[in-house]
Parts: sequence; structure tokens; C-alpha cells
Amino acid sequence: MVHRVTYKIGNDELILETGRLAKQANGAVYAQFAGSAVIATACASGTAQEGLDFVPVTVDYNEKYYAAGKIPGGFVKREGRPKDKEILVSRLIDRPMRPLFDVAFGREIQIVPTCVSADGVNPPDILAVIASSAAVTVSDIPFNGPIAAVRVGYVDGEYVLNPTYEQIEKGDLEIVVAGTKDGFTMVEGGANEVSEELMLGALAKAEEFIREMCKLQEELKALAGKEKLPLAPSSAVLENKEAIEAEAMPLLQVACYEKSKFGRYEAIAKVKNDIAAKYAEQLADSMQAKLFNALFDDMQYNILRSGILDRGQRVDGRGLEDIRPITCEVNVLPRPHGSAIFTRGETQSLAVATLGTALDEQVYDDIDGDRREHFILHYNFPPYSVGEVGRMGTGRREIGHGNLARRSLEPMVPSRETFPYTIRVVSEIMESNGSSSMASVCGGTLCMLAAGVPMKKPVAGIAMGLITEGDEENPYKRYSILSDILGEEDHLGDMDFKVAGTEDGITGFQMDIKIAGVTTEIMQKALAQAKRGRLHILGIMKETISGPAEKISEYAPKIESMKIAIDKIGALIGPGGKTVKAISAQFGVTINTDDDGTVTIYGKNTKSTDGAKAAIKGIVEDPEVGTIYKGTVKRIMEFGAFVEILPGKEGLCHISKLSKTRVAKVTDVISEGQVIPVKLIEIDKMGRLNLSYIDALETKAE
Repeated sequence: MVHRVTYKIGNDELILETGRLAKQANGAVYAQFAGSAVIATACASGTAQEGLDFVPVTVDYNEKYYAAGKIPGGFVKREGRPKDKEILVSRLIDRPMRPLFDVAFGREIQIVPTCVSADGVNPPDILAVIASSAAVTVSDIPFNGPIAAVRVGYVDGEYVLNPTYEQIEKGDLEIVVAGTKDGFTMVEGGANEVSEELMLGALAKAEEFIREMCKLQEELKALAGKEKLPLAPSSAVLENKEAIEAEAMPLLQVACYEKSKFGRYEAIAKVKNDIAAKYAEQLADSMQAKLFNALFDDMQYNILRSGILDRGQRVDGRGLEDIRPITCEVNVLPRPHGSAIFTRGETQSLAVATLGTALDEQVYDDIDGDRREHFILHYNFPPYSVGEVGRMGTGRREIGHGNLARRSLEPMVPSRETFPYTIRVVSEIMESNGSSSMASVCGGTLCMLAAGVPMKKPVAGIAMGLITEGDEENPYKRYSILSDILGEEDHLGDMDFKVAGTEDGITGFQMDIKIAGVTTEIMQKALAQAKRGRLHILGIMKETISGPAEKISEYAPKIESMKIAIDKIGALIGPGGKTVKAISAQFGVTINTDDDGTVTIYGKNTKSTDGAKAAIKGIVEDPEVGTIYKGTVKRIMEFGAFVEILPGKEGLCHISKLSKTRVAKVTDVISEGQVIPVKLIEIDKMGRLNLSYIDALETKAE
């Protein structure tokens, strides 16, 4: 039986429907708004595994080209491996939903949202979040949801919920907010230097829509919801728990406060191994070993949180607002166009900027339409950055962190018109202990400035944390906000949020909340504290490099850009491209002509680009009376000389115009091949150019 619920948004209805498609899945929901539609399914494995210490859930968002009436480009016409956008949307769904599954369920869960219709106006990702939550909500999979999401834009001084692509492009803010009816669980987005107050206003606007979407899913559940499957909580109990805890706790109190990351790891491991050796016979049982490990995790959790809340003591000895020591270096590599090392405590990014041409732009072919981007950022997190052995490659983490860093920097990257280079930044994480994505933002700024990229303003980022304690009536009786969090503080804390921006406002924002209903008061304090930290980091960065390098690297391509009249494009290109090809071959350059009359010349050196630019000017520019040109004497006659003032354009400098005094012979003043300054004094009725020679003295006066 088909069940449907609807919610009116503007002139269109958001539709959630179940019972018509994918009926063999544990749960399936078809969601539609205007011309965009998503089918989301949720399935769980048939058997439960007892004693899992994590939730085995995967989200695989995918987009079908047919959704937008397109056929995939290239030789392969089948959709292939997930694109970066699909991975980012999968993370957008996974992050707010994952904490709401019970680890005691013990079964693998797979959520597959598929975009099957795209109107090119309304982004389908928000629909995918709502559909995914609805599919789990109506299924028999236990879930402490539902959750919902909303995109908030700020366009022409007004907040806009779920803006269209066009509104997103025009707006100063674009964030996606997800949460339950009780509060936010995730925020992510970018902005064009907005204030902390404007960001808080956007969060307030999102609350009501999220509650309405959760209510809509509850209505669908009431109509078609299945009875939930039972949990499979472990019945095993750790033997000698009290004795182990009593012996380990005082030792861990010391080990957890070793200053360095590996010092802590070694000290904690020693305590754990020594006690494990004492209870070796008991821990030979795999379940007892799991419970033993879980107890140690719980003890570290309690030690870290109580130290912060009771004494304001962090594991590395810092105060709550203290930021780890920062060092910045630029031009650390000899051949790349720009390079920098940004080190903050035990987190380090080697950031490298490469300048390319328009031919190097990132081309996207997806259901949103074909587009190009001239700013690219790639983030790499190799296993050696945390002292481990592992597989090399690009995973969801790399794509997600790289996207956050890119969004944070993009508003301050110059436009193509201002700086006609394609810019690629690569952040290689050399070591990591807390917020390598924000280190990538700082390193990205440094390496671009070192490469001579005229950034509008420098950008820095900081990761913040939250530790809370309370009860059901008041979950925030006590709380502490932490600046520049460590990996342990991220893992054991209640909130991790990253804020990037300039001295004047926020450009990038990401927040993951593990508890419901974070108050506005906490958010205000956290954003204010993050701003103080961001300004501190920017100050240190400016001591190393405060503006773009005066010259770009000698190894970077040389680019010249010029505007020509649109009606001159044909003359430049020539029949069958003959003219532009000839110029390219003569000077060893690549010439790109846009429909708006922008001509970009790419060459290996300044001489080649300048030569090509002069040749193009000769073709497209009309000589102007009164203009002084540096012309080449092409032919000498008895009555004067013919001088080329622009490529292919010659004028006559009569013998009477060679000097203020009488000249007997033309060759007494000039010679063939000589470059001389001439002024265009007349264009006669027949279009002939009449020139006057300007001697050195007169040229100086001019």
C-alpha cells in the first residue's frame, strides 16, 4: 500500500512517499520537491554481531545522469566510481545520522539515496538527507531519529531557506544545517566574510524547518512504519572490573597528562600492558579482552573530561583558550611556484601552490551542468602523518577535509579576470594531532601568497571543542569551550567545530555535535572564542608573509590577458584559425579567445607573450591620430619612408616630416630596419596613414 505525506514550501510541495518502490528493502522512501527527486533505501544485514564497539553503517549517495536528461561524457557511458560531490553528500547524510544508531543493534546498515530527477534549479542533496532519514524511520531498523536538514543562504540582506542554485551563487552565505527536533547535530558551509552574529541568525532560521521535516517523517512513520527489530546488547560482564579500575585509574591519571602525543600513547600503553599481563588468563577470552579495552577507553574519557571541567587542565598542559606554538615558513621547495610549511603543535601541513593556464582548469561533468573552476585544492593524509603503516590513497576523509579547506579559501582567491591563472593548492599532511584541515587553510594561504597570488585577504582556521556535564533537566550545568583541540579532545568531546576566516569575517564553517540542543549562549561564546584564536593565528602568519610576492616564479607560465572588440575576434582567428595559429607558432605561445572578447596568451617567458600581444594588437587595434608609436622603418624612398607602426599596418613619413630643418636625403636621418618614434598625424580619405618623426629630444619632451 502506498502512503504519502506532503509539506508546502513556497509554490511547491515536498512529497515523501513509501510503499511503491524498492519494497524489499527494510525501508524505502521516494522524496520529491519541484523537479528534483531522490529514492532512498535502508537495509540491514540478517544477523547481529554481539559486542561491536562501533556502528557499521555506510551511506552511498549516487546521482544518475538521466536525472538531468544527460548521457555521461567520455567513452564509458555508464556511471562509474563516486564523484567527489557524491562522496561529500554521503558524508552530509552520514555525519548527523550515525550517532543516532544504537551500537547494540549489531548489524551492518547500508543507506543508498539515489537522485533520479534533477531540475537544475533545486539542489537534490537536502532532499537526499530527508529521504534517507525517512527511509530509516519507517524501516524496522532501530533509530533515535528522525533527522532533517536545510540549506540556509543569505541573499540581498535576507535569509533564504533552501535557496536555488542561482540564489546560492549570488549569496554571501551558504550553510547546511542538520539536526533532530531537539537541536542541531551538524553544520557545514562557506561564506563571504560574514559576521558571527549573522551565522547565529542563520542557525536560528534553520530550527523551525528542521522541526517541521522531523514532524513530517513521524507522520509517515505513523502511517507506514514497521515494528523495530530488537537490539542485541551484550550480556557479558568484565570480570574483576573494580579491581582493574582501582589499580589502573591512578596510573592513568599520570599517563594521560604526558605533554607529547606519543609520550601519552606510550605511557597509557605501558599501564594497559602491565595490567593486562597481570590478568592475562582472564583476557585470553576475546570478549573479556574487548570489555577490558572498553574500560580503558572509558577511564581515559572520564579523566580527560573531569580534568577540563574540574581544574581547567588539558592533557598537554594548556589553558582552555591557549593555542599551541605556531611556526610558518615560505618558499621551502626550490622548483614549485609557491610553497609553505605551517606547523601548529603536532599538526603540520606542507602546502604547495602551482600556477597553470585556463587549459588546467577543473572541468565538472555532472547533473548540475558542465562547469569549470580555476581554484583547486587537494588534501592528502598519508598514514605516516600519525606514525602508522597503512594504505595510500584518496578516501572520503581526504575529499571531505579538502572540500572544507577549499571552501574556506575560495572567497579570498582572486577572480580569473584579476589573476588569469588556474591555481592548484595541495596540502600534504606531514603530521597530525588535531585539525589538519584548518592547518591546510593556513598553509594554503601562505603558499599562495608566496606564489604571488593576489589574495583579497589572508585566511586562517581554528578547530574548537566542547566538554559538557549535566542531567536531563539541565544538560549544560557545566561546560568548557576549548580552542585548538587535540585529537583526543575531538574524539572524547561533545562538539567539534572548525571556523575559518579573515580578520573581517567567516569564510568556512563545519560543526559536528554529539549531543542534542546546544544552546545559543554556548554557540555565541564558542564563536567569539574562535574569532580570538583566528586573529591570533593570522597575526603570526602575517609576521612571515603579509602580502603576495612581487613576482611569480620564473618556473610558472607567463600569462598576458587583454580585451578586444567582439567584432574583431574573427579577424584574430582568421579563416580556419590560420591567423591565430600563425601567431602561436611564431612566438611559441598558446592563445585562448573567449566569446566576450577576452584574449589570454600563455607563454614560457615574457618575451614570447609580449611579442604575441603586440602582434594581436596589430590585427585588432585601429590606429589613432595623435598616438605615438614605436615603428620599424620598412622601406626608404626618395620622398620619405614607410614605417610599420602596428603589425601589418604601415604609414608614410614624408621627407618633410623627418626633421624641423630641411633634409637632403632620407638616409641622412634614418635607415632601413631602424625602430623610430613616430606620431600618427593624419588618416586621409583613402585610409592612408601619414606620420611625423619625433627625434630623441622631442620624444623626451613628450
